[in-house]
Amino acid sequence: MRLVTVKMPEAYVEAIDELVRNGRFTSRSEAIRVAIRELLRRELWIKEMDEDDDDFSDDF
Repeated sequence: MRLVTVKMPEAYVEAIDELVRNGRFTSRSEAIRVAIRELLRRELWIKEMDEDDDDFSDDF
């Protein structure tokens, strides 16, 4: 994995820390990785799959 440094509002950091304290994630890094993966899935990967489905349905 690559190390990436980001700046974010204090409120985001506090909310992430709360998720970690509550045991939802083991670390800030894990929480941020999950959030980014979900964003990419929603914004890129699912759209690509939908486009592939559209191409497939054109064959019928």
